[in-house]
Amino acid sequence: MDEPSHFATAGSTLARHNTEGVAMTDRGEASVETLTAITAAFNAHDLDAIMEFFTEDCSLDMPRGPEPWGRRLVGKAAVREGLATRFAGLPDVHYSDDRHWVSGDLGVSEWLLTGTGGDGEKVRVRGCDHWEFRGGQVARKDSYWKIVDPAT
Repeated sequence: MDEPSHFATAGSTLARHNTEGVAMTDRGEASVETLTAITAAFNAHDLDAIMEFFTEDCSLDMPRGPEPWGRRLVGKAAVREGLATRFAGLPDVHYSDDRHWVSGDLGVSEWLLTGTGGDGEKVRVRGCDHWEFRGGQVARKDSYWKIVDPAT
């Protein structure tokens, strides 16, 4: 059964769809189109385009790291460097089967990440991002992904 492309909840607009869109709404607010455009920039490995979506004081919580929240990158320069390292470690990383939701200044994206690590190991994992927006730009991105056990 096909799901509707947009639906609303009490007191907020909650939209979902999987089509290419524009970066932001005319009002400069967070939107599903914003998340779709960010995903496209990630798939193009275009750091300049990705960073256009982020505030100067943004933060990114990577799914792996020494703390319970992973590794936290703070500020546009640190986020850019962290993403450059991610692209270098998974040079063919790609996000597909993505779905996005936005309500107010909060958003969620689900995706399937595929790629090949530097050791030649194939990566295929489901994950999600929690987004916080300010003025239509990303103030915080928190990434999660499933832990895939090796086949036995």
